[in-house]
Amino acid sequence: MDNEFPRTNSAPERGHGEASKEQFGHVAVLLQQAIEFLAVRRGGTFIDATLGLGGHGWEIARRLGAPGRLIGFDKDPAALERARERLTGPPPELAGDWPQIELVHASFAEVAQHVAPASADGLLADLGVSSMQLEDAARGFSFQAEGPLDMRMNTQSGLTAEQVVNRFDERELADAIYEFGEERRSRRIARAIVRARPIRTTAQLAEVVSAAARPMNQAERRIHPATKTFQALRILVNRELDDLRQLLSKDAAPQVLKKSGRLVVVSFHSLEDRIVKDALRDGAHGGLYRVLTKKPATAEEEEIIRNPRSRSAKLRAAERI
Repeated sequence: MDNEFPRTNSAPERGHGEASKEQFGHVAVLLQQAIEFLAVRRGGTFIDATLGLGGHGWEIARRLGAPGRLIGFDKDPAALERARERLTGPPPELAGDWPQIELVHASFAEVAQHVAPASADGLLADLGVSSMQLEDAARGFSFQAEGPLDMRMNTQSGLTAEQVVNRFDERELADAIYEFGEERRSRRIARAIVRARPIRTTAQLAEVVSAAARPMNQAERRIHPATKTFQALRILVNRELDDLRQLLSKDAAPQVLKKSGRLVVVSFHSLEDRIVKDALRDGAHGGLYRVLTKKPATAEEEEIIRNPRSRSAKLRAAERI
């Protein structure tokens, strides 16, 4: 395990992750590492750029106290409402000592439009899809349940996955599946999709992709044949990599962070991690950051057992110079 993070006095007490699960119905990935790298301090201003169900945000808020401020961003209006319910009502033991909570319905790519320059002590972005999105079949993120092919995090705008699947030509589909899913069989899958049109549901798409991309060896059998195609469509529909590049550009995260402010990003696949790694390296060379993670922090075995999706998570962090 290549965990490398500074020891601070702000680490959550042992077992608090279980309390968070009881309260929020999920476990925030790399929770302790994220909090420690952020160096959350009482009275600070911190940004949770991917609020989700508020797991990380709640841990930040309880450390800020009444003088502090938490700004939460999320593209998903349903997630934002759930987080609002949980974050605007402090637990009884913290009543009277809860920070100002400001929630913004927007992509983190727009952080500089909502946060004053050099005003934040830290910014956290957890790039994973929330459990609420995955478990709601009506959102269309998962091939494990029948649902409409939507996949939009912001259900109020943008192309749906159904529109992409049924309107893109074969070459456009193949290129997207290859680029965003890193799927070697992208052309075969795209051809099968075009032949099977119209495709309306997650189950129908999963069946078409599975028939076109049958696993050839033991390694491929470990994941569902549709996994990479669904990832590719989700990334495309939500402009995830474009938004990440914008967040990490000199006009966004570095602009809103104070001197010595911390930037912490948790990614879940190689495309994201490569963008984060390159941005922090380039930022260090350009005098914006001091990189805090020579290698990405990853989950301990105990967390992986408790929360299997943490296995692929990688955390990188930097400090604004």
